[in-house]
Amino acid sequence: MFDKILIANRGEIACRIIRSARAMGIRSVAVYSDADAGAFHVELADEAVHIGGPAPRESYLRADVIIKAALATGAQAIHPGYGFLSENPDFVEAVEAAGLVFIGPSASAIRAMGLKDAAKALMNDAGVPVVPGYHGANQDPEHLAGAADAIGYPVLIKAVAGGGGKGMRLVESPAQFLEALASAQSEAATAFGNDAVLVEKYILKPRHIEVQVFGDGHEAVHLFERDCSLQRRHQKVIEEAPAPGMTEEMRMAMGHAAVRAAKAIGYKGAGTVEFIVDGARGLRPDGFWFMEMNTRLQVEHPVTEAITGIDLVEWQLRVAAGEGLPCRQEELAITGHAFEARLYAEDVPAGFLPATGRLEHLRFSAAARNDSGVRKGDEISPWYDPMIAKVVTQGASRAIALKRLEAALAETEVAGSVTNLTFLGALTRHKGFRVGDVDTGLIARDLESLTHEHEPAAWELAAACAFAVDLPSINAALAGFCFGGPLWQEVALEGHEGLRITVTGPRQARVFVNAQELAVAATAEGLRVTGAPALVRGARLDAKVVLFGAVPRQFALIDPLARDAAEGIGADVVLAPMPGLVKAVFVSVGDEVLAGARLAVLEAMKMEHTLVAARAGRVAEVLSAEGAQVAAGAALVRLEEEP
Repeated sequence: MFDKILIANRGEIACRIIRSARAMGIRSVAVYSDADAGAFHVELADEAVHIGGPAPRESYLRADVIIKAALATGAQAIHPGYGFLSENPDFVEAVEAAGLVFIGPSASAIRAMGLKDAAKALMNDAGVPVVPGYHGANQDPEHLAGAADAIGYPVLIKAVAGGGGKGMRLVESPAQFLEALASAQSEAATAFGNDAVLVEKYILKPRHIEVQVFGDGHEAVHLFERDCSLQRRHQKVIEEAPAPGMTEEMRMAMGHAAVRAAKAIGYKGAGTVEFIVDGARGLRPDGFWFMEMNTRLQVEHPVTEAITGIDLVEWQLRVAAGEGLPCRQEELAITGHAFEARLYAEDVPAGFLPATGRLEHLRFSAAARNDSGVRKGDEISPWYDPMIAKVVTQGASRAIALKRLEAALAETEVAGSVTNLTFLGALTRHKGFRVGDVDTGLIARDLESLTHEHEPAAWELAAACAFAVDLPSINAALAGFCFGGPLWQEVALEGHEGLRITVTGPRQARVFVNAQELAVAATAEGLRVTGAPALVRGARLDAKVVLFGAVPRQFALIDPLARDAAEGIGADVVLAPMPGLVKAVFVSVGDEVLAGARLAVLEAMKMEHTLVAARAGRVAEVLSAEGAQVAAGAALVRLEEEP
């Protein structure tokens, strides 16, 4: 067994690997960029080595620097985690050439599965069912359009070297094909350095079910399936294991197919074989097809660990050190059910845009497994994936595990950045999802109801006022005493007028909201408020008040002396919604544009975001050029004022 390993990654997965290594008595070496000098994974590791600047290409993608760090610290092996260099066969070969062990599959196995078109041909030869589509080398747009016509719409354009939903576009008619193709190729070139695509038949009620496999280079086993159908724009949101509605007959068929796939390439380590499943007529052994194989540890591996009791990172380390498979197939079994929800810093009302910010407050539920790479006080950086944590729950049944997930999300407290916490909670209460009626289109169909923001109730505004005046700390014996009647204090919350509070005693107050008077009492666990369904948890943080719970709220406190510096911007100026790179600018000064016209493309966290005109008008100024790195809120294009 290894004495010391280097982890060529960061954030949540680096912390995850360090914990398993430490439990096995293995020392760990972290690497970090300028942006991660104070990161959690650096603190957890036994040693840490600086490897470069904040951009991934300056640090976490520098294979030579990472290998030098491993050699310099005496590490015997390198664990790649997921992302970055984890599926780079050239990196595997460089690691082995340096006399180190790569904790993962061989370079040849990664290459075999690295290009989706070649992988599908290989799987077809191995007897694994594949989706009808065009996987050829001819990338001429007209040829690809003809292939789409032959397959039959709707079709899915997918980057050959893709993953994580990047370089993927759904096309429902021939008229949309060429524009969607150009967009997919551009995003694929940015994310993977390869703009080649394939075209596949789009399944009308698709489910995304994947099988966890593990091999030792000779033999392989499967650790059952995960259902990852709850997606938005091909990005997984909540995963579960086992898949709802799965039959033993289909589980056996999918498991055997996944093992055949692993054996066909002599797979070593943890991998995931992903299948697209037709859910229109229930789960059937003839209704699943190979999509791709991820030759690495998967983000959602904790749900498999929860139902099998297996530590997959421990297995990775043992097999990489020369051991055979730790278990035979017949020794593996499913116990109960598990869910994983991905908690992100993202602005849901703004279209799920990645967000940044300092985590001023962070607390997780003690009743869940919370895999995180951040702590209170850490910054969510614009350079990397904005994941805050993976919240994992399990139970004897699916219903129990889901109720525990709903409760764990309600108990999770985050402040300092906007998050998708409310959205995740809404998903756990979705009627279809609760009964297991899921497919990859569920979120898109019900997006409006899942993201609808209700006006705050009177009890929420009352609680916000109480936290604004720090009611829990008002504990003096004469608190609230005043000659001549109660002394009312106005509380200015942005968007809400006429709010007043009066302290009536130690940690006691009454709040005037919408012509109502509500009583508030502070306890050690939270606030008791008239009309509130439960104790209200929250805090005042600088110029805002946050309420935690099933539907978190944030209220800005208004300084009556402050002026709005942005007054008058309105629809005349297009602003960068997040930090990023200006990938393209489509207009020049003097151009006439219509409402909704594309003005620019901003690239952030390897995703492209198109910025459009809010109204028709003439372009007065182009304030940023292609290739410029801009901050959130930077003005990019200004239209002439309306007459």
